[in-house]
Amino acid sequence: MPRGDKSKYTDKQERKADHIAEGYEDRGVSEKEAERRAWATVNKESGGGNKSGSGRGKPDTHSSAKRGGKIGGAASASRSAAAKSASAKKAAETRKRNAAHHVSH
Repeated sequence: MPRGDKSKYTDKQERKADHIAEGYEDRGVSEKEAERRAWATVNKESGGGNKSGSGRGKPDTHSSAKRGGKIGGAASASRSAAAKSASAKKAAETRKRNAAHHVSH
């Protein structure tokens, strides 16, 4: 099997790779690089092609997907207390204004 041949991957693995690549492209990564990263992620989670042989049916680790949660709060955590407080006050004011607007109609 030549390098890059995807015949040993299941339909689910291919769908997963397409979905991951789409996400990268949405963030401005080139199509070729997005494809490369997507397949690297699928390989990391599932250990490569699962279509036949002794490795078939092993559960995926989802190790890459878990990283999102760890990264997720970083932006909020790096903001000062004053910035977060100002943002919360602005949001409360907006909700109050919207509530008053919706009641009158």
